Order: sequence, then C-alpha cells, then structure tokens
Amino acid sequence: MLLLSLFFGLELIPPLGLQLASVAAWLSLVMLTAWGVSRFAQADSEIVRKIVHIGTGNVILLAWWLHIPAIAGITASILASAVTLLSYRFPILPGINSVGRLSFGTFFYSMSIGVLVAWFWYLQQPHYAALGILIMSWGDGLAALVGQRFGKHKYYLFGGQKSWEGSLTMAIVSFLICSLILMSVQGNSWQVWVISVVVALAATGLETISFVGIDNLTVPLGSAALAFVLTKFISG
Repeated sequence: MLLLSLFFGLELIPPLGLQLASVAAWLSLVMLTAWGVSRFAQADSEIVRKIVHIGTGNVILLAWWLHIPAIAGITASILASAVTLLSYRFPILPGINSVGRLSFGTFFYSMSIGVLVAWFWYLQQPHYAALGILIMSWGDGLAALVGQRFGKHKYYLFGGQKSWEGSLTMAIVSFLICSLILMSVQGNSWQVWVISVVVALAATGLETISFVGIDNLTVPLGSAALAFVLTKFISG
C-alpha cells in the first residue's frame, strides 16, 4: 500500500516539478562528483572546474528531452548570470576567479544558455541550442585538458597561448557533437557531414579567440547559428 500511495502521489506532481527535479538531481550529481574528485583524488583545480563546466552543459540535453519550458531556462540563466557577476565583486563563488587571469567566462557561459534557449525554443528547434552548448562544454572543456596535459606544440594568438593538440581536440569533439545531434534529428546525409565539418572548424576558430572568456559566448552562439543557417541553406 505504501508503494502504491507513493506511485499515485507522483502523479500529482506537476510535470514542470518533475522536470526541474531532474535538472536539480543532475546538477547535484555534477557538484558531488567535482567535490569527490577534489577531495579524494587530489586533482588540480582546473580538472575540477572542467568537470563542472562539462557537467552543467549537459543540462541542455535534459531541457531538450524533457521539454522544459523556455521561461524556466531563461530564468535560470538570468539568475546564474546575476550571481556570477556578483561573485566577481563578492566571494559568493570563489572558484570562478581561480583561472589565474581576468575572465568573465562563467558569466558568458550562463548568458549564452539563456540566449540559445530563448532563440531556439521559440523556433521549436531546441536541438540547435543543445548543439551550441555541448560544443562549448565538451569541446572547450576537453580541449583545455588535453592542451594542458599533452600540448607540446604551442602557438600564440591575440596574446593568448594555445596548443595544436588542444585545438585538434576542439575540432574533433565539435564535429562529433554536431554530426550526432543533426543525425538524430535529420537523419544521416551528406549535408549533415558537410555542416558538421564547417561548424567544427568555425567553433575551433572562435575558441582560439578567448580573451576574458569571450569564447564562452561566441562558440555556443556561433556554432548554433551557423548550423541553423547552413541547414536551411543546404537542405532547403
């Protein structure tokens, strides 16, 4: 009887409540993982930051798959952006200032999610928002880790240091994400492969221009917009 009452009780929970609970559960798991890695694996702060960076980006998949309303994503983005800005002044989230340089990357990251949700939820094509955010979270996150650990061949652009190993990682991951998402919606076609190559190269180029963390805005918006335009142009 207890199990039955719990089951029927779940039916009374509004769908939005279940959707937001799923997001909260995922974010809690990400934070717990980051804390565990920091506490027990003695990992450096950059690895912990990238776990959070990549993990939080996957929230866009939940928003897409669970059909979370745009207003929820936009509101969360505004709140996160406001908290992030305050953290540059007050020690609310001290971890965002641990990169060793002036960076507004976390603010741009939060803002880009809100912009993409508002844009592509309105067009009823949320997969483009997922494409842009995942290219930023996975592509940039893995590129930074690979570049720091294996980046032997350096180059400098706009005063910033990059590695060819990191940039290659960014290109490969961006291509995989773009092709997988487009194929899941549009099917396998030569247009998807061409679009994925172009988007991957563009995202890699945008990621190299990363002063003050601006790539956290230009990469997701640029990737999503380019994939959307190219799809309309080539497939239309």
